[in-house]
Amino acid sequence: MSKKTIQNIIIKYLTNSANANELDLLQNWIEAPLNEQMFKEFVKIHYAVVYMNNPNQDKIKKRLQREIRMDKTFVLRKRFRTVLKYAAIAILLISTGYFLTNVQFISSGDQPIIVKEKSITLESESGEIIVISKENDGKILKSNGQVVGIQKGDKLLYNYDENGIEKIVYNTLNIPYGKRYNLVLSDGTLVHLNSGSKLKYPVKFIKGEERLVFLEGEAFFDVAHDKQHPFKVEAEELSIQVLGTKFNLSNYTEDGYTDVVLTNGSVNLEYGAGTNDEKKVILKPGFKGSFNKTDKTIFTKKVNTAIYTSWLNGNLVFRNAPFDIIIKRLERKYNVIIINNNEKLLGETFNATIEVDKENIVQVFEYFKRIHDIQYQVFDNKIIIN
Repeated sequence: MSKKTIQNIIIKYLTNSANANELDLLQNWIEAPLNEQMFKEFVKIHYAVVYMNNPNQDKIKKRLQREIRMDKTFVLRKRFRTVLKYAAIAILLISTGYFLTNVQFISSGDQPIIVKEKSITLESESGEIIVISKENDGKILKSNGQVVGIQKGDKLLYNYDENGIEKIVYNTLNIPYGKRYNLVLSDGTLVHLNSGSKLKYPVKFIKGEERLVFLEGEAFFDVAHDKQHPFKVEAEELSIQVLGTKFNLSNYTEDGYTDVVLTNGSVNLEYGAGTNDEKKVILKPGFKGSFNKTDKTIFTKKVNTAIYTSWLNGNLVFRNAPFDIIIKRLERKYNVIIINNNEKLLGETFNATIEVDKENIVQVFEYFKRIHDIQYQVFDNKIIIN
């Protein structure tokens, strides 16, 4: 279960909107000690915000004390009730002032948010993990001295002959939230990887074999032309096949759609090859193809491709974008957690252009506050919208 999925379930639990299946998923997830600790933290933050923004705080305090004594607040199984009782005690500490004197909530951009950075990593087929730093240049070596690739700043290159590999061997490049990176494959194909993405690819493409890579997340592909060796990207259930072209592919696991935006050339979108449900669509430049992960349909529409590729230049462009979509993209770009307690915002759409490389996340929310009167608070690496 993805991080975003469990966060959404926790938020639905806290707002009394989780269904029975989601409650079961949450209970199973909490069995892990680290997950239990994360859950407690979410509960504390949620009720701290509720408490601070409610004028009748004495009433909240009395109700919480009564519920804790009667133990009727929590209706799940025994272990889950134990965890939730801990959360209720935390809420009581909040209401009596202990929590508010030991944890600081920051409002309206008073203090930069604390971003917990993760490293870009490269995983070899044998499972060895190599940390990639953008500040380094030179050869990337495995522990046995074998050359994996050559790094030049924010780019990793495989288009060289030093490794001598004559069979398909896969590497996996992992890009955490808050970072971007570039990759040149052995055939010269350039891949720009966006935040929260993972690309599995051959160290070297072999003559006579198709050029096959696997993507989770988002990437822009500038594919080197090779008529004898079609280039294919597997994005979960959707296959994208090209000869030489440029396209943007967004395939985040937690999203309901896989989107392909074509800027140049031609691509073939395919689902269920060789089955009764097989679907194929040829995409033309200037169009977006979307695969619905639920009903397995593919539809296309003409779009402004610059909106979907703006991230390549360090920007986020939103045009009539739903607020939940904006939250997802901000979380990925800035490596933060955004908790929305204002349900009215979910039905609204927004226009905005954000220069990610120049504006931090607090500046972004100051813009939303100034233009759209969105109130928020900062706690650690979390932004809570009230």
